[in-house]
Amino acid sequence: MEKVYTAVVTATGGRRGRVKSDDGVIDMKTSLPEGLGGQGGSTNPEQLFAAGYSACFQSALLVVAGKQHLRLDPESTVTAHVDLNRRDDGGYALGVKLEVDLKGVDKDKARQLVEEAHEICPYSVGTRGNVEVELEIV
Repeated sequence: MEKVYTAVVTATGGRRGRVKSDDGVIDMKTSLPEGLGGQGGSTNPEQLFAAGYSACFQSALLVVAGKQHLRLDPESTVTAHVDLNRRDDGGYALGVKLEVDLKGVDKDKARQLVEEAHEICPYSVGTRGNVEVELEIV
């Protein structure tokens, strides 16, 4: 395996702190989600994960479509829903639903593209077997 990129982000203070990338592009306050008793108004790890996963999956869709000489509508979207779930043992785990809207693509073709993208998306590869990921075509 060849490393092609490394993102470097430092967290200080956990969920009630700050995240900052080494290049300064990300420099954000973090807070507990309101559902966990937080005040809101700042991002949280689940939102950041959802942002990364949805953007990465959209790119994987573009790669898969391009290999089939298809051009996706620029208004097509991937919406990631990232759940923080409490396990029976008191710990926490993530759950993900990717809601994919491939405008102008019939459901069967969309399903095929989404399944192929799920095989190559680095987030999908990294979570496989560890995080339940539901794929929904809208």
